[in-house]
Amino acid sequence: MVRRLGDLEDAVMTRVWEWNRPVTVREVLEDLQQERSIAYTTVMTVMDNLYQKGWLRREAEGRAYRYEAVSNRAAYSAALMNEAWSVSDNPAAALVAFFGMMSAEQREALRDAIRVVQLGRPGEDEPPPGR
Repeated sequence: MVRRLGDLEDAVMTRVWEWNRPVTVREVLEDLQQERSIAYTTVMTVMDNLYQKGWLRREAEGRAYRYEAVSNRAAYSAALMNEAWSVSDNPAAALVAFFGMMSAEQREALRDAIRVVQLGRPGEDEPPPGR
């Protein structure tokens, strides 16, 4: 079961995802301190929690760790959507309601995504490419 990240967890993961490289607690702390007053130990605890939950991996560097994301934000978003959809008692109705909330740009992105998936997985009535 995928749990939505808390506000501080999301703030930390946003930086890790955007920077797309191994980071230290100190780097994340210094960036977060531009927005809020926060202690080193708080950021360290959050990053350790994210490691324990499987969102981050870490490698020792001296007396500290360098952390990096296990997956990207798109995978996290997809897991949340899948979780929400899977607990519905009427998945088709949930999808219809979700699609109804989408903007025109989001619906176009959905069409693009469906095309990508269809190109990657031929339908049952289509022969695989090259046959």
